[in-house]
Amino acid sequence: MTINSVSLVIAGSGGAGVVTAGSLLLDAAAKAGWYALMSRSSGPQIRGGEAAAMLRFATEPVMSLDDSFHLLMAIDWDNITRFSAEIPLTAASLIVGDPAHGEAPAGLLGNNPRQAAFPMSEIAGRIETGRPNMVALGAIAAMIGLPPEAMQAVVEDNLKRKGQAAIDASMAAFHAGFAAAAHLPAIPRLPAVATSSGPRWSITGNEATGLGVIRGGVRFVAAYPITPATEVLEWLAPSLAKVGGMLVQAEDELASINQIIGASYGGVPAMTATSGPGLSLMIESLGLAVAAEVPLVVVDVMRVGPSTGIATKSEQSDLNIAVYGLHGDAPHIVVAANSVSDCLFTTQWAVHLAEAMQAPALVLTDQAMGQARAILPKPAELAFIGQRLTATAAVEGERYKRYAMTGSGVSPMAIPGTPGLAHTADGLEHNEFGTPSSQASDHLAQMDKRSRKISQFNYGDHWADIEDSEVGAGDTAIITWGSSTGPAREALRRHAAAGGKARLISLRLIAPVQPEKMAVALNGIKRAVVVEQSHSGQFHRMLRAFYDLPAKTVSLHQGGPLAFGPNQILEQLNELNAGSA
Repeated sequence: MTINSVSLVIAGSGGAGVVTAGSLLLDAAAKAGWYALMSRSSGPQIRGGEAAAMLRFATEPVMSLDDSFHLLMAIDWDNITRFSAEIPLTAASLIVGDPAHGEAPAGLLGNNPRQAAFPMSEIAGRIETGRPNMVALGAIAAMIGLPPEAMQAVVEDNLKRKGQAAIDASMAAFHAGFAAAAHLPAIPRLPAVATSSGPRWSITGNEATGLGVIRGGVRFVAAYPITPATEVLEWLAPSLAKVGGMLVQAEDELASINQIIGASYGGVPAMTATSGPGLSLMIESLGLAVAAEVPLVVVDVMRVGPSTGIATKSEQSDLNIAVYGLHGDAPHIVVAANSVSDCLFTTQWAVHLAEAMQAPALVLTDQAMGQARAILPKPAELAFIGQRLTATAAVEGERYKRYAMTGSGVSPMAIPGTPGLAHTADGLEHNEFGTPSSQASDHLAQMDKRSRKISQFNYGDHWADIEDSEVGAGDTAIITWGSSTGPAREALRRHAAAGGKARLISLRLIAPVQPEKMAVALNGIKRAVVVEQSHSGQFHRMLRAFYDLPAKTVSLHQGGPLAFGPNQILEQLNELNAGSA
């Protein structure tokens, strides 16, 4: 069964209120009982430039945008061609533009979509302080079947601090657009649904990430703002204070990673959030955390690289640096969220893993998930909270062994200032007491210890999401990770609706690798498609290095900022199966 959904884009220049309009529409959809997902695209300018809110509304939860859009509502045409490739249109699509801003650029018309003029600025001008973006919202609501009362409640909630006059002006513009939309060509409408299907959340991936680390027990955050991770910090700053925690804006990424090492060493679970360029600067200190066995969490909201790249666009290309970037043999944990809601689960799990194993844990999300906002069912409460093994008192007659050899590789960690438990913790190789040592025996013993605690840990079933199609597993699999999971899931669903059988394997635990678990997951699988958003196929190369993949495995990869559509993955799946018939 395919998802009953409608997809649209609101586009315009900076200051046109595009993202605000999208957010209001998203929240109104939730009040109407729908589910929704909004991604956004913008230029790298600090202010101004192009912007687009890309939305999909459905009668059930969705985790990816569709392959094309039913509607492009352009408040103006300024710089829209800069991201026209991110707005796939078909002959059935409809472009609605304001004639006061000219005609649609030729770059949008390649597939001959339908076009219609809609005088948003003229309609807004008839209303005191009326805005074209609210006129556009009214038209969209009428076209997709969104009840006006749902928008009324959202506008009242969002504008109550601006006063009743602002609310009245916005709703007047909305209703004017709603009425004028009767003259526009039709696009698909969603049916009305009951709103009693349980509580729903409106949350972004970055907000979910912040909530996950708080639920995991983090109480200190130090970070330097960087796109697209800044919203993690903006959400955490007031939220940490509510639970007795603290956020410090450091002067740079070097300071932030070293501050969280210090806080964690002092006994307070700690994290930072950054993107690719910031992670590069943190690598040496992450090695220190490995050597000193200090637990911490680093969230990398990936963007297009290399270097500054495209700061406002998404890509899954930090995989290599996250897994291999530390110098020396430095066992650490790398996990990846695979949806907006999974950002909560995965970051909470990462705190648990870091604290339990006294090791740094890297969490990979990306711009597509981090800055996307979704209407989704309320996530389940999770039981696990980070707990570290601590030494609380000295044993009479014994010298404290901070790095004692244990079967699990984890040794009790003393809080600084505990009588009798003084020790050295730095980046030099050391013996069991923490005393610096250059002896081969100490180095090998400590390397074995650090590796053992990571490799022997019981990660349970959380290492991957494994899902069979509705009609059975078959002998074909889609192997993916991160934000590519959403379109892969929908491709699997469409494949099943056509009578196909396939399995989805979405890795959440990237490192350490789990060859035995993967072998079980691939049992009976003869063909596989590896899906990832990286130009060089980093994920596929890593899988080939550590896992026994089926003999007929193909790599479906592309660099950002273009995201996969479900049909793009489905076509590759069908082609793979046809070639094996």
